[in-house]
Amino acid sequence: MKKINYVKFALDIIMALLFVLFFNKNVLGGLTFHEYAGLFFAVAYFTHVLLNLGWVKRVTVKMFDRSLPWKLRGSYALNLLLLISMSFIIVSGILVSHVVFPNMNVANQGWFKMTHISVSFLVLVLVGVHVGLHWQWVMQVWNKIWSVKGKIAWLRYTATAAAVLILLFGVYEINQTGFMSRLASSASVIGMGSQQPMMGEKGRLEGAGSGNVKPQRPAQGTANGAPARGGEGARFGGGSVNVWNVIVTYTGIMAVFVIVTYYVRKGLLRARKPSRAA
Repeated sequence: MKKINYVKFALDIIMALLFVLFFNKNVLGGLTFHEYAGLFFAVAYFTHVLLNLGWVKRVTVKMFDRSLPWKLRGSYALNLLLLISMSFIIVSGILVSHVVFPNMNVANQGWFKMTHISVSFLVLVLVGVHVGLHWQWVMQVWNKIWSVKGKIAWLRYTATAAAVLILLFGVYEINQTGFMSRLASSASVIGMGSQQPMMGEKGRLEGAGSGNVKPQRPAQGTANGAPARGGEGARFGGGSVNVWNVIVTYTGIMAVFVIVTYYVRKGLLRARKPSRAA
């Protein structure tokens, strides 16, 4: 296996951990961490794209070739959608920056703030689907790292049981966080109006599209749950948020889409085998 795959694997893990932490801007260093880690994430993401640029070029030049499998077309479309939405999150994050770029005064900053949050929920789903489609590659690299050779029956059964438990946990967290309602808000992000999304406790985002989840009160000394900009003594520190809880919650939610995508793809591949044999 090429060494570049290990680099990609490590980069993907770092990006995944950072991305789920972004769902609570009070973790670690608070908004300071959120913005500086966001810039690091942007560099890591575009590095990820460059490392896979060869695949992008090969598929792009064959996009109108009828012999190109629909599997590759779908993967290409998903990656394009990820590129657009991820780029929007990065750019909008810069435009509403309080720490790294405090003097960015753009029109409709409130709209950029709302869409920055709303689109993030959509991207979490897209990342889950993306990982699910490439799960076989993930396991190949993982097995190579730990020198696992061949298929071990008990490992396969353990993995299946773990997938079921993680799926149940992820569904529970989706319900607890009102994730689907917030996801729906990303589809109508243009017409959100003047609702301001707020960051609630326990890593949960409150505001537009939150359904029947009650908004949390803004933290003391802040406006709409966001640290006040400017002024003497303005601080961007984090609260007593449990980092592990944020990681587990949003990784669990993302895992739902990873698992569903993986098994749907696996089922479709099995269904095609009899037809090919026939």
